[in-house]
Parts: sequence; C-alpha cells; structure tokens
Amino acid sequence: MTMNTILNERHLDSLESEAIHILREVAAECANPALLFSGGKDSVVLLRLAEKAFRPGKFPFPLVHIDTGHNFAEVIAFRDEKVAQLGERLIVGSVEESIRRGTVRLRNPATDSRNAAQAVTLLETIAEHKFDACIGGARRDEEKARAKERIFSFRDEFGQWDPKAQRPELWDLYNTRVHPGENMRVFPISNWTELDVWQYIAREKLALPPIYFAHARQVIPRNGLLVPLTGLTPALPGETVETQVVRFRTVGDISCTCPVSSDASTVEQIIAETAVTQITERGATRMDDQTSEASMEKRKKAGYF
Repeated sequence: MTMNTILNERHLDSLESEAIHILREVAAECANPALLFSGGKDSVVLLRLAEKAFRPGKFPFPLVHIDTGHNFAEVIAFRDEKVAQLGERLIVGSVEESIRRGTVRLRNPATDSRNAAQAVTLLETIAEHKFDACIGGARRDEEKARAKERIFSFRDEFGQWDPKAQRPELWDLYNTRVHPGENMRVFPISNWTELDVWQYIAREKLALPPIYFAHARQVIPRNGLLVPLTGLTPALPGETVETQVVRFRTVGDISCTCPVSSDASTVEQIIAETAVTQITERGATRMDDQTSEASMEKRKKAGYF
C-alpha cells in the first residue's frame, strides 16, 4: 500500500467518523428527524453511513423522498430496490399531489420543470409528519449558496433559510434547539467533495443507478449543455439530436438535469475523471442553476433543500 493510498484511507476514515457523529447527534438531539433519500449517489453514501451509525438496529428515522413525478425511471427503480433491501420505511412526498391540491401551480403541469416546486412539497411533508430535522446529502463544493450552509442549518417557521441568521458551530458542538414549527436541515457530508464521494463509493463497493455510468443516449446540444431527449425535454426548432456516450454526474428532475460526455464506465474511471475536472457537477449539468448566480440561494430561501 502506497503512502498516498494510506493518506487517502485516513482522509476517508476522518470524513466517515465526522458524518457518523453528526448522524448520531441528530438521533440523540432531535425528536422526529428524517433522512432524505432520492436514490442519487450522495444519498446512497448517507445510507451507508447510517448503517454504520445504527446497525444492527433499525434507523431511528424514516427515509423521505420528494418525488417530482419527472424523475429518471432507473433512479426510482433503484430507490425502491434499495429501500426494500434495507427494510426501512419510505415516505414519498409527491409534487403531483401538491399540484392536485393547488398548493403548486405551474403553467403547464405536464411539461414545466418541477424542481423548484419541490420546496412546497417538502414543507408540506415536514408539516404533515412534524419532522424537526431533515438529513440530506448536500455538500459545500456543489454550489455557492450551499457553501454558506452550516452542518445544522436552521429553518424558520415558514421553512425559510437566512444565511445571515445561521448559528455558529465551534468544533463539533451543534445547537439543535428549535421552537414548534421550526426545523433543521442537517448535512453530514457537508465537508466532502465529489471526489471524496466517489472514492468512498469505491471503498464501500456501493451500488448506484446505471445512469451514473457511461451509456449511449440521444442528447440535444444546448447552451453548452447536453440536454437528454425525452418527452419533457424535446428538441426545439432548429436544434439537432445526437447520439453520444454520456453519463450523469448528478440525478434529479428530468427537465433540468443534463448528462456530460464521458466514456467512464467504472467507478475507478469516474474517480480519475473527477480528479481532473474543473467544473462543479451542478455547474456542468443543472439547467436551473444557470439562470443566474443567485438561483440556488433564492430557492433555498423559499424552502428548497
């Protein structure tokens, strides 16, 4: 084993230890927490960390997914398979149901992006089940607004995030106090990078949805992105459709999530590719984050995760 390998193992051990401590802190200090699980790579890592924190017992919280109804079929199938394998409880908050109730209004519910609408459904799910903390896989290296987050991120009674009103976190001391109606968003892998996540996936031999790996797909080159050709994202007049070998760095609503050109078909190849990339995964693949530099921060202030 080389010195670099030893140092990397120690680095992953340190990140893992911190995340397990945070998960146990949530279980000890919060009355009714939940863990957000979408089937994506970061939430898969969270599940493994939760296993290490609480097995052989059951998780001290349910799993929650806010389903836009416009998710990739491979990811939803993987989500259900993983939940069944773990034998844990899954609560699904449906944006489609929010649309039916009239709490989410879109110009065209069949085709409009539902990504931002997740905030409404998430707040409704929190209120329905009286969750006082939601654990998620957001990382500080993903995007500028997420870099402002604390590990225990306070949300007011309206579900809003104020970056100027976050609590100090000295060493590993966290303030989890909330009044009725308020809640926390907790990010155990906040200090991880995309490369850390993939190296941990390799070490733990974690399964992932197949769209994370190179495959042939029809795409539409648009504004520097490769938009997947689907019923929700058709080609516009004058655009061309190409078949390229691509993979997804992040998964989300079909209407705003793009793959990248890549022939990396194994975790090891993805690690090598990630080590030299200079564009964040959201910057390279998320159409909704390219509308303005403040897009994510605006959504977070409205209740988005």
